[in-house]
Amino acid sequence: MTIADNRQPNESEAQAALAAVVPQGWSRVVLKMSGEALGGSKAGETISGDTVERIANEVASCRSRFGTELAIVVGGGNIWRGTTGTGAGLDRATSDYMGMLATVINSLALQNAIERIGQPTRVLTAIEMAEIAEPYIRRRAIRHLEKGRVVIFAAGMGNPYFTTDTSAALRAAEIEAQVILKGTHSGVDGVYSADPLKDSKAVRFEDISFSEVIQKDLRAMDMTAITFCMDNQIPILVFDVMTPGNIIKAISRQTIGTLIK
Repeated sequence: MTIADNRQPNESEAQAALAAVVPQGWSRVVLKMSGEALGGSKAGETISGDTVERIANEVASCRSRFGTELAIVVGGGNIWRGTTGTGAGLDRATSDYMGMLATVINSLALQNAIERIGQPTRVLTAIEMAEIAEPYIRRRAIRHLEKGRVVIFAAGMGNPYFTTDTSAALRAAEIEAQVILKGTHSGVDGVYSADPLKDSKAVRFEDISFSEVIQKDLRAMDMTAITFCMDNQIPILVFDVMTPGNIIKAISRQTIGTLIK
């Protein structure tokens, strides 16, 4: 053994050794989660501390292991849905604005959990509320990502009549993300030929085209978001976000869920 054999590897060599062990992940992604994914199993538990902490740990791990530039869009359905208000007599626009505020609450919960681990984050809102978050500016969002901060997009697009799925698609296009990771929370781990919770013969697709999703009306995401991603060539990976470790698997491009492309 020579003296050279005993030297410590330099930083570039250490990174190369890590890359040989860890799969190459996506470099910039948008993680889309429903608000219900943050809820707990206890009755009336709108936001589960354990669930939020688990998601935060996986997000931080992806940053440290793969260097992924990660943006998050979270819904507000655990607190308020636009359709809830319209069913109760509210006009659609007012009810949707209430839903946007619910996404801000969820975004702040995620930010707090992620930053407790030591991972810097920024919440950017489509509706200005300077005391608690930054206003959404495309170039600012990209700069935060380049600086290694996790960016959380809140308040949808700032306009009623659009779902957070569509907001995620728009933000993904604006920041030039490679993929949208659509995390489901209902126990469905991808796109199926039918509702697997109702049809035992439903078959899960490993990958599927946008046109086939549209033709078969497979509700993997809001259809406006699906057509937008098809037009802008943004693939969507649909997976079960509630299974521990699945966010890491999705970002590291392991075989999981269904890829729509």
